[in-house]
Amino acid sequence: MVKKRRLPHLLRLLFVFLCMNIVWYITYLLMNHPILPSPGAVYEAMFHLGARDVALNVGYSLLRIFEGVLLALLIGLLTGLLMGRSPLWNRLLDPVVYLTYPIPKIALLPVVMLFFGLGETSKVLMIMLILLFQVIISVRDGVKAIPESTYDVLTSIGASTGQKFWNVTLPGALSVILSTIRISLGTAISVLFFTEIYGTEHGMGFFIMDAWLRLDYPEMYAGIMLFSLVGFVLFLLVDILDYKFMKWRR
Repeated sequence: MVKKRRLPHLLRLLFVFLCMNIVWYITYLLMNHPILPSPGAVYEAMFHLGARDVALNVGYSLLRIFEGVLLALLIGLLTGLLMGRSPLWNRLLDPVVYLTYPIPKIALLPVVMLFFGLGETSKVLMIMLILLFQVIISVRDGVKAIPESTYDVLTSIGASTGQKFWNVTLPGALSVILSTIRISLGTAISVLFFTEIYGTEHGMGFFIMDAWLRLDYPEMYAGIMLFSLVGFVLFLLVDILDYKFMKWRR
């Protein structure tokens, strides 16, 4: 049954990908300008990229994303759980969250770089800042939405605090965490692109800008497609986690 559902979904993805390439090729013919190479030229440039360079740049970008997401989850999960289960902490931290959440995080990039330099720390912190407040708010609201009667039922059968957390609180929080990551992952990758322009010689952002400065447009577009592929794979991983751990929602 699962395979039957996956096959049409895969076919739809392939169909949309084909349509995008057709539109790309028509636009290329209409423009007839070097700034927009044909899909064939970009794919050829992609396959001629050195495997070591691709692995190195993609690896650096993935590591930064992983570290930023992990930090955001650790801090956001603990803070969100605390606010969701404790009215006192919710009253104390709620104004802080709501005053800082609307700040456009990309605007903080110069500030973060001033305080933490142009190295790895600032890049990871920017990704963490993009995700952190969304995780906090989502986890807090998800935990607060769990009916108290659910905990009362577990208490009546002698469940411990750890069992209540594992069977009720964590599933409720995990559901909204995965949804939040899925929504904000694209923004985090966009911010990573900006951070990789400065103070580094590795990463997909650096690779794309380096090709642009060298006027190597097929390689530039090849880098953009590889960067998009990284985001697509990460999005699929979130879907796999959702399918594996959120079966109770089906």
